[in-house]
Amino acid sequence: MSVVGVVRELLVRYLDVWTPTALHARRAAFAAAGPAGADLAEAALSVFAEFSDRMRGRRLALVVVTPDAGGLARRLAAAQAELGTPPELGVHPVAGDPEDRLAPALQAAGAARAPLLALLDTPHLPPAAVTAAVLAGRPAELLLLTAAGSWPGCRAALRKAGFALTAGVELVDTAGTDARLLTFATSHDKSLEAFKNAMWAVDEYAGVRFRDPADPDGHLLDISLRPHPGPLRRALLAHLADTGGCTVTELRRYTLTDTVYRSADTTSALTSMLTAGAVTRSPTTGRLAGDVHIAPTGGQ
Repeated sequence: MSVVGVVRELLVRYLDVWTPTALHARRAAFAAAGPAGADLAEAALSVFAEFSDRMRGRRLALVVVTPDAGGLARRLAAAQAELGTPPELGVHPVAGDPEDRLAPALQAAGAARAPLLALLDTPHLPPAAVTAAVLAGRPAELLLLTAAGSWPGCRAALRKAGFALTAGVELVDTAGTDARLLTFATSHDKSLEAFKNAMWAVDEYAGVRFRDPADPDGHLLDISLRPHPGPLRRALLAHLADTGGCTVTELRRYTLTDTVYRSADTTSALTSMLTAGAVTRSPTTGRLAGDVHIAPTGGQ
């Protein structure tokens, strides 16, 4: 499976969580833009069709912006007919450059002040007007597929724009021919956790591996429901060395917001670190609860 194929599967899994929540509102929107926009929009349609019964009295807009103009509307119409999507699901195909057309397309679809999830396939950071158009959603979430190696600048720009939480993972083809950075931006912890859960649930035989863009050693990780904990242990040790010590709750949040791992992966990593004597805990016995303090061996 290609990198974009993994993104497609991850999107489907995340939309299974996002869609029923978004449909609590009277209207919501999903946008897919860029070269992979049409394929990703078709994947989204298949998910939305499963929630047809929840759309009664609501409106869900699917906005697609792609430079490939050939047959886009016919392709999406055929997919709608095959899936039997309800009239409450409006599909808005737009041919053109996402940097020029996505913002006005979202405005025309009435995506502002309603739940909005946008997926943008682009070689670089989107212009400020595009990010602002996405942030007009309430709440707003963004999946950004860009060139590998762009994580520090990407994260800084999205946080400056107004996304409180960001997570990044590099998708690396095992053949070594393709590597992309997938960034998720949101303002809600639950959404970030749901994204991480979907990420690690992708088919582990996909032919693509993950890489933490913040990992100085650049270790490749097999996709698995139980990912290898080595890079997480090293990241936690480095964080503890910088801080002098943290509670388990603080470390779980660090794992969620600053690594490719899920917050739930923190407990098993800490358990093995305690067994190896790499860290100490206070109190020294009992359950590894959120208020337990963890310090590097020899720390205060």
